[in-house]
Amino acid sequence: MNRYGFGKSINLPFDEVITHVTEALQVEGFGVLSDIDVAGAMKKKLNQDMPPYRILGACNPSLAHRALETDPSIGLLLPCNVVVRQDAAGKVHVEFMDPKAVLELVNKPEIVTLAGEVKQRLERVMQAL
Repeated sequence: MNRYGFGKSINLPFDEVITHVTEALQVEGFGVLSDIDVAGAMKKKLNQDMPPYRILGACNPSLAHRALETDPSIGLLLPCNVVVRQDAAGKVHVEFMDPKAVLELVNKPEIVTLAGEVKQRLERVMQAL
């Protein structure tokens, strides 16, 4: 996919995918702290139409706490973003921020190890979809 994320396409309606992603995140201990409706914002602010596009800010409180204890400024890189978007052809894609790619910016071994654990959990979420 790219150096900062991974994902897959899902053959379900957009709203069902949002529900499945949220439920799969919960199984791995993540809650959704934020839900940004990008398509809605583009329509409201620019009067531009686009297919459904949401950014879910996923957070696992215990993992976030460990990261913040190691480096209080790491909040700049949190939460883990999960994008659920529909393309022009109607196909729905779920994309996960790769925490290893992002959190390696911190250059602390404890964070790199933690990022690996977060990535494993997010990969399990993706596999569950």
